[in-house]
Amino acid sequence: MWSQYFNVSSVAEALELLSQYREKARIIAGGTDILIELERQQRQGIDALIDISRVAGLDAITLHGDHIRLGALVTHNQVVDSRLVVERGFPLAQASWEVGAPQIRNRATVAGNVITGSAANDTITPLMALGAEVTLTSLEGERSVPLNAFYTGLRRNVMRPDEMLTAITFPALSSDERGIFIKLGLRRAQAISVINVAVLLQFDGEKVTRASITLGCVAPTIIRVLVAEQSLIGRKLTVDVIADAARLSAAAPTPIDDIRSTAEYRSEMIRVLVARALRALASGTERDNWPDSPPMLRGANESPTSIAVQRRIDGQQAITTTINGQPYTIQTGQEKTLLRFLREDAGLPGTKEGCAEGECGACTVFLDGAAVMACMVPSPRADGAIIETVEGLQQEGHLHPIQEAFVEQGAVQCGYCTPGFLMAGAKLLEEFPEPTREQIQQSITGNLCRCTGYYKILQAFEEASKKKLTQGESYDKPETSTPR
Repeated sequence: MWSQYFNVSSVAEALELLSQYREKARIIAGGTDILIELERQQRQGIDALIDISRVAGLDAITLHGDHIRLGALVTHNQVVDSRLVVERGFPLAQASWEVGAPQIRNRATVAGNVITGSAANDTITPLMALGAEVTLTSLEGERSVPLNAFYTGLRRNVMRPDEMLTAITFPALSSDERGIFIKLGLRRAQAISVINVAVLLQFDGEKVTRASITLGCVAPTIIRVLVAEQSLIGRKLTVDVIADAARLSAAAPTPIDDIRSTAEYRSEMIRVLVARALRALASGTERDNWPDSPPMLRGANESPTSIAVQRRIDGQQAITTTINGQPYTIQTGQEKTLLRFLREDAGLPGTKEGCAEGECGACTVFLDGAAVMACMVPSPRADGAIIETVEGLQQEGHLHPIQEAFVEQGAVQCGYCTPGFLMAGAKLLEEFPEPTREQIQQSITGNLCRCTGYYKILQAFEEASKKKLTQGESYDKPETSTPR
């Protein structure tokens, strides 16, 4: 899929490579979009991938004056877990929670969502409402571009081939501002938006003094509904005012018909969702459904694993990694996904391929401590990394509590999806030894089972929690031995 893969340790290294390869190179961080596009041959002429996922400092969420700054490596799960964003950028936190599943949110970055530029990408809509701008960096220096001037069309933007996006900045919400993001999808998780809506209001008492209403998945790019915004200024959010603003919002775009929805349905649901958002902001209930202690499936993983020097991985360089506590040096598989590398080159077939596009979770593994979809990780990312697969759950001949519980509860039929569920369960119990039923359900939103109906799986998770509490932490990692 690529000829050369560079693991870099600094922004300067990445910019030098971009300057050298230009149109033939792409920056990769989470890779949840570009890897699938390369697999499907939707991107042609890409010879080099520049992996910035272990560049120190790019994963920070910070407050600069009255602005929140997200580094280029900030993932959706980091946003969900950020008290700063939840308190002062709430619509973005809501949108990030709606992206994919835990394994995807552990890899996918907000910057990547912005660069991909699909009108259905959830985080762009609230960032537009919040008045965000992006920082683009090249060897020539930095420039800031307002997000509303960043896009030139569907999946097109103003970035030059030698530039990378290094930060996203937006004004933090003040005490007199409130915002909300609402998404309509065709299922509860792992859903592409039919439409999504972000509404941001500033109040003076009960009167609206400033409004921003943005709509996603109704036009080639995210749009603001200025006429509806103006209808709110200086007015209280009465039933009639809300209804009028919702009607004006629905009349503004001309949505498309596609496989997910008709244009007529989209228009009607714009009206419904904008009204719902305004009612929530009027009553102060926009945070009522925000999850308490949501599972991240990332354990203690909080920052990238740094590497000391730039390293190129191609057909001449072996991948050196640690899998299930054992060091491996493997000469092949440099052009594959991590999923196929583990199965075909590392000889570990427990990780399954169900969909190869991040939908089913059968390929869930731990990468540097965080649960990820192995089908959405390039194999060279394994170089210098620590990986755990389902083969590593059993320690010293003893099954992990989640494995024991699956056997005892009969939580298996065909068994194909089981490795992914076991990995999700093991990481959940690491984060929450006594998870609630809601946390269990949230933890497996990225795992699909086609046989059991999930009832036995949920019972197994609950039983595993009891076992783990009874048995204690007796599943230490094995000692490292000789390389493979």
